[in-house]
Amino acid sequence: MKKIIEELLSKGPVVTDGSWGTQLQEKGLGLNECPDSWNLTHPGKVQEVAESYVNAGSSIILTNTFRSNRIALEGFGLEDKVTEINTAGVEISKRAGGEKAYVFASVGPSGKVLMTGDVSEEQLYEVFKEQADAIKDAGADGIIIETMSDLAEAKIALKAAKETGLPVIVSMAFDSGKNKEFTFMGHTPEEVAEELTKEGADAIGANCGQGIEGFVNICKRLKASTTLPLWIKPNAGLPELQDNQTVYNTSAEEFAEYVIELLDSGADFIGGCCGTNPDFIKEISKIIRQ
Repeated sequence: MKKIIEELLSKGPVVTDGSWGTQLQEKGLGLNECPDSWNLTHPGKVQEVAESYVNAGSSIILTNTFRSNRIALEGFGLEDKVTEINTAGVEISKRAGGEKAYVFASVGPSGKVLMTGDVSEEQLYEVFKEQADAIKDAGADGIIIETMSDLAEAKIALKAAKETGLPVIVSMAFDSGKNKEFTFMGHTPEEVAEELTKEGADAIGANCGQGIEGFVNICKRLKASTTLPLWIKPNAGLPELQDNQTVYNTSAEEFAEYVIELLDSGADFIGGCCGTNPDFIKEISKIIRQ
């Protein structure tokens, strides 16, 4: 386990941050805009999001770099801005975090499917290595590979990220099957935990995919299959379309009702994903302080 993670966990459960996408949308991000491009065009608004989580009690904040790999950026015509966008994303969060919060840079999936031959393992490795190197050079404290549905892709991203020497956490999205206990590609929590532990992740976990009530069982199953710390970031329920807008109907108080149960199930890092905001982080912080 890397020193930063040991230091964080030595003080008890760690509060991470909440959603970035929904927060940027509230600040004017358009539906067809690339959120990560705002690191260059609206750095002040991105920093406001990061600062709101630091002020709410986050000990770790992420970066606005979830889509900042070459393949994902290509869809927005920004594939030549990989280093620039990742560097700006890390620097923005570091300014916001100051001495109060560590910065773990967000790495999301490529959007391509290995199984269908859309991309090769070699191509994916190079794509993730390019992003990871930019993140390290910008001064991030760690890397969080998140919202992964394909374990094979997650392992490639992990390999590339580990070569930076930074702490690397890998988080999968369990959103499929009758009880939402599989990833989209059919991986179970046990399979994920065993494989990612073997591949050398510093912590593993689950984010996105479903509301917090479904994460208790996922957390228990991950805990039973690994000795690594667990990273848990649920959505504020499942999204619903109301008046042509995506809304999440779980309140911060309702979300917080499950925090103790998640801690009892083995969670070490707790935050929120889609639909959550600084109010959710305040509620989590309050419970962990108590």
